[in-house]
Amino acid sequence: MSGYELPTALEVGGVSYAIRTDWRDVLYLLGQLNDGEYEPDERPAVCLGVLYEQWESIPGQLWQEALDKAVEFLDGGLRPENGRGLPRLMDWEQDAGLIIPAVNRTLGTEIRAGAYMHWWTFLGAYMEIGESLFSSVLGIRRKKAKGKKLEKYEQEFYRENRALVDLRPRDQAADRARREALEGLFV
Repeated sequence: MSGYELPTALEVGGVSYAIRTDWRDVLYLLGQLNDGEYEPDERPAVCLGVLYEQWESIPGQLWQEALDKAVEFLDGGLRPENGRGLPRLMDWEQDAGLIIPAVNRTLGTEIRAGAYMHWWTFLGAYMEIGESLFSSVLGIRRKKAKGKKLEKYEQEFYRENRALVDLRPRDQAADRARREALEGLFV
């Protein structure tokens, strides 16, 4: 995939398959993949079913390739180094109220009012979020996850905004199952 183009289809087995590329669709997909409702062996089908417009036309023997291409698309065409073992610092659903205003400021527009925005455009704006409430919350989460001491102003902010900073706990068994199921998808 080229970073200079916004893909609307992925090539699997030499055939081009249309995908859903709006940022809302992708966040919906990520929410579904994090939903404890699905068993680990069901998540690949969920990914294919949500991302590919006609996933049922992809031959079964090409599903792994289709999943690999899906992961590359979700990663914005970037193949991050080993992301395993990193502490969880954000949650797309819980942090939506912080993320959207920061992305709006980065892009200079209200993204929820637009009919369509490609996932890579959204992701690029997300990666360019500068000083904001969201970046402050992430900074405190990062320090806490690494066991670093918070500055006095950070301690005060944390005391006053604990519900904003603390990520809601997940069921450990469900989290472990999610991690195992997604390990093959999000390498």
